[in-house]
Amino acid sequence: MDAISLSPAPSAGGANPSARGADRPLVAVRDLTLTLPSSAGPVNILRGISLDIRAGEAVGIVGPSGSGKTSFLMVLAGLERASGGTVQVAGHQLAGMDEDALARLRRDTIGIVFQQFHLIPTMTALENVSVPLELAGARDAGERAADTLASVGLGHRLTHLPSQLSGGEQQRVALARAFAPEPKLLLADEPTGNLDGATGGAVMDLLFALRERGGTTLLLITHDQTLAARCERTVRFADGRVVAA
Repeated sequence: MDAISLSPAPSAGGANPSARGADRPLVAVRDLTLTLPSSAGPVNILRGISLDIRAGEAVGIVGPSGSGKTSFLMVLAGLERASGGTVQVAGHQLAGMDEDALARLRRDTIGIVFQQFHLIPTMTALENVSVPLELAGARDAGERAADTLASVGLGHRLTHLPSQLSGGEQQRVALARAFAPEPKLLLADEPTGNLDGATGGAVMDLLFALRERGGTTLLLITHDQTLAARCERTVRFADGRVVAA
């Protein structure tokens, strides 16, 4: 992997690391339930989850497959509607928001990194990172995208399509796309699941460095206990419930 430069830079979206926990929780979840239909009848995916996440905190979410971790992330992102309870993100009650308002919340406040890279195949690395900035109305979208790609060691790959990049490079583009708008909250769902050990480790070093630089609140879903231990707190899910926090 190329050398990565992470010189200090101001952040408009992240919380000041020295002031973590000083304000109300960035994420406040109370009695959250999620029930989805199936051919065999309703399935209870999330069962009464209550959890606070402080601004600037890094939280690892662990637990067996099928325990509700990804569904919880999808609810926080406004990509799945809760069946019951309340979810507040950055002062917004998600239940009272329509789809347009949820899209604006994701655009302005939330960065998401998935196991799959979800890059637009017909767009270059620079264009993929520029898109959310342009949607947010940033006049300097191209410049900010280029700077962020340079910060993840891809300043020489701006014009390359995803098919011309390795898996590690594609995930670094996805990280740049998530961090370029300076989100308050980053949701990461098994971001190294499709990478080999060495490449995945380097990507996670980068994710934690970017998160620390901006004071970004991180919610990391992982099966890797070593990665979870890098977070300030670990929350364990089982059968749709929080069993340890």
